[in-house]
Amino acid sequence: MREGAEMREYDVLVVGGGNAGCAAAIAAARTGARVMLVERYGFLGGTATASMVGPWMTFHSGDDRIVGGIAQEIVERLVARGGSPGHIRDASDYVPTITPFDPEMHKALLFEMMRESGVALLLHAWFLDAVMSGERVAGGRFATVGGTREIRAKRTIDATADAYVAASAGVPTQQGDARGRVQPASLMFRLSHVDRDALAQYVRRNPEQMRSSLKAHERTPEALTAVAGLYELWQAARERGDVSVPRELVSLFATPYDDEVTVNMTRVVDVDPLDPDDLTRAEIEARAQVMQLLAFFRRDVPGFANARIAATATQIGVRESRRIAGEYTLTADDVLHARAFPDAVARSAYPIDIHNPSSSGTTTHRPPAGGSYEIPYRCLVPLNVDDLLVAGRCISTTHEALASTRLTPTVMTLGQAAGTAAALSLHAGVGPRELDPERLRARLIADGVDLRRSSVTANVPVTVSSSKGSGERA
Repeated sequence: MREGAEMREYDVLVVGGGNAGCAAAIAAARTGARVMLVERYGFLGGTATASMVGPWMTFHSGDDRIVGGIAQEIVERLVARGGSPGHIRDASDYVPTITPFDPEMHKALLFEMMRESGVALLLHAWFLDAVMSGERVAGGRFATVGGTREIRAKRTIDATADAYVAASAGVPTQQGDARGRVQPASLMFRLSHVDRDALAQYVRRNPEQMRSSLKAHERTPEALTAVAGLYELWQAARERGDVSVPRELVSLFATPYDDEVTVNMTRVVDVDPLDPDDLTRAEIEARAQVMQLLAFFRRDVPGFANARIAATATQIGVRESRRIAGEYTLTADDVLHARAFPDAVARSAYPIDIHNPSSSGTTTHRPPAGGSYEIPYRCLVPLNVDDLLVAGRCISTTHEALASTRLTPTVMTLGQAAGTAAALSLHAGVGPRELDPERLRARLIADGVDLRRSSVTANVPVTVSSSKGSGERA
């Protein structure tokens, strides 16, 4: 231990208190482990709270709910306290359902769930580097207001979204597409004092301006859960030079409150989220774009004349940064062919949704209608090091597959899988790499994770590298 560093020991250390890390910590504690969760902010929730990314998309494939477990428990508890309407139809027809939520109520709920589960918390702590013992990760070091703190653990979970722990430990990583470019960053904001009835009236009169299957008479304020379009209003503003945001349409969503919407329209391109200078530029550009958009809504969009900014996100939302190389790398082919795996720990039906890294435009490729793909446990198990698991958007995928796996319901399920696996591997006296996937799946199913498809019907075999270095791909 470095001089002056205070050290503590736990069974499981979770680095990163976003939704993936929170689910991991809760799951590990509920499976009997002593857990420490470390977070750099003074609150939990990650992109859902710090970046205010919402609504959550999507818990469903067609009419079937495919995401359960801790993720669904969080939704139900938010609904019970008025912090979410639950799963509602996506009026923009991008996904089957969306799940609006109140970020402030989500922050409070996550603290409550940590307390109930007995998870120890360390907030305002920035990850510095991994503590190594040979080839195993033995914990991490953190910068705090009281100096450096070292936390040792038998298992460590990297839920930093940027693979900070894995990279520090020597795990091979990749970033972006073949040219290293990542998807653009966006700063979310909420507008209040919105007259959604006036907006609905405009949409009913101009149905061609919306991407929606809603009939004209169905376009009521209650049914208008999402707006994608308003093409003429947006194009006119761009042609006048009133806005310069590189987006091709207006995109906003309902919140739990009748006079409020969440706007997802800012876009800062050619950003490297791991470069502090680039990230600084992105924050500044995005807030300038918010002001442009506020003026646009007030001036041009029916129902927004009296709109006010209710909140802007604490930090810009990052869609993509660094990914680990794991025992299996999920591919676009896996997503688009709705592939199943014997060691599956999560399911998703979200499309491959790639925002142009350098300009406007979004490319979408979808799995088969009504289908869903699975994510194998091996995507959470990094090459080269032991006693480390990864959860969240930095699991082992290709650039294209990440464009689907990065969504909140999926990363919460991945977090639950990582936390459960960490605790189960301790109980079994084996490393995470050697954990029996059937035992893990059985516990996840018992805990409400929707893994209904039997491993007998899975169409990809399990191949795990015994050397930890070759990374066998199925």
